[in-house]
Amino acid sequence: MKTVQEMLAAANAAVPRIGAEEAKSLADQPHVVLLDVRDAAEVKASGKAKGALNVSRGLLEFRADPASALHDAAFDRAKTIIVYCASGGRSALAGKTLKDMGYTDVRNLGGFKDWVEAGGPVEEV
Repeated sequence: MKTVQEMLAAANAAVPRIGAEEAKSLADQPHVVLLDVRDAAEVKASGKAKGALNVSRGLLEFRADPASALHDAAFDRAKTIIVYCASGGRSALAGKTLKDMGYTDVRNLGGFKDWVEAGGPVEEV
């Protein structure tokens, strides 16, 4: 049995954390998917990083798996996936899940607040 702290430690070890400045410099590149794993209500309340794909943490596996009827074509194992949530926990776990699913270049931006504080562009939903 694992605790959430152990799961987070494993996720943080598997998925590199990047700063908001690096994420901003990568976000507009065609081989990059900026992924917001917050719930719809959170995104509606605060907006999201401009151009980010919003897939709530609970649906991630279904959207990321090409064999799933719910697959989202934005997910491509050849792309860099930069994940964020509200504070970094869900994005770490989501990043680890994506790595487990065969996505090789996954990075954890951490929290949406980090993006905003670095002056990252935000769009309303």
